[in-house]
Amino acid sequence: MNKSIKIFVPLFLVFAFLFSYITPFINTSEQISEEVFRLHILANSDSREDQELKLKVRDDILAAGEKLFKTSSSLDETIELCKKNLDFFQNTAENCLKENGSAYGVKVYVDKEYFNTREYEEFTLPSGIYNALKIEIGQGKGHNWWCVMFPAICLSGVTDDELNNYLSEDEQKLIYSDSKYEIRFKIVELYEKVKSKLLYE
Repeated sequence: MNKSIKIFVPLFLVFAFLFSYITPFINTSEQISEEVFRLHILANSDSREDQELKLKVRDDILAAGEKLFKTSSSLDETIELCKKNLDFFQNTAENCLKENGSAYGVKVYVDKEYFNTREYEEFTLPSGIYNALKIEIGQGKGHNWWCVMFPAICLSGVTDDELNNYLSEDEQKLIYSDSKYEIRFKIVELYEKVKSKLLYE
């Protein structure tokens, strides 16, 4: 056996092991991104005033969204409701800004785009290409607040039984794992970034 073969075989075995280890995780992550609808509210800037204003808009949007989406039972239905009620969310955000003495404009739209791995309270969403309701306040250059609108984790919440109807056992295990100690989240993030560039750029 020559030297090149001695080097290639161990490397191939390591690669095969890593591929078999990460592939199920990637597949589950992609399933999650296809079954979840996100809400992102971007502040005008990172100033304290703009960040506080963002949270006030958030509170009004969530209160309005809970009434609107309490009967939503699927991702497609949630997306369609959002698209049909963009003016409603626009008016809700604008009224909140006016009540708080702000002259910022608001941009509200439904989009499908790449997001990095993000943590929300006790769960983690893997990086991937997600459908989302985006609300940009002013220039939209500040840190954003985000959560999940379907399943309705950031609205009235969902029971364990309801979550079981929306996400598989593997998907629930993934989102409730700790991303800080899970190297697979980083590998998926790298994979999804490359995929996003190939598909959307």
